[in-house]
Amino acid sequence: MDAPEIEIRRVDVEHAGELLTLRRAAFVSEAQVTGDPNIPPLTQTLDELIADLGREDVITLGAWDGHRLVGSVRVLVEGPKATLGRFAVAPDVQGLGLGTQLMFAVAGALPEGTEEIWVFTSQDSVQNIALYNKHGYNHEFDQRTGDLTYAYLRKIIGETAG
Repeated sequence: MDAPEIEIRRVDVEHAGELLTLRRAAFVSEAQVTGDPNIPPLTQTLDELIADLGREDVITLGAWDGHRLVGSVRVLVEGPKATLGRFAVAPDVQGLGLGTQLMFAVAGALPEGTEEIWVFTSQDSVQNIALYNKHGYNHEFDQRTGDLTYAYLRKIIGETAG
């Protein structure tokens, strides 16, 4: 299967239901890897997601194939630090480079003055960690939360972005 032609843009509240569906479909495999079906992307409610989309310090980007949302990433901006999370690609188009396209699009969406990008994933998600390493993220530390251990990776992007 060829990679679809996608457009990357912000996800608005009107697409919250579609985003919730995408995340749930995409994070089932993560839940299987970690053995925990109660990871936050699978337990977040629609109301919580709508509130998150309305936050000033959160940027949610979506990858659109026509009218279909096929990928997304949530970016929390805290001063010079941006943290990527809830990275999701629809199961039927995983492995086609959409995650990489989203990762590259983040830099263009960050406010001026952003100096570093952090990302975290399950320590057991070897494929995710390899992707981040390939694109300049370095493993900084691990943190245990409940039964899961998360790997935190960081990429320095300079004094400004955007």
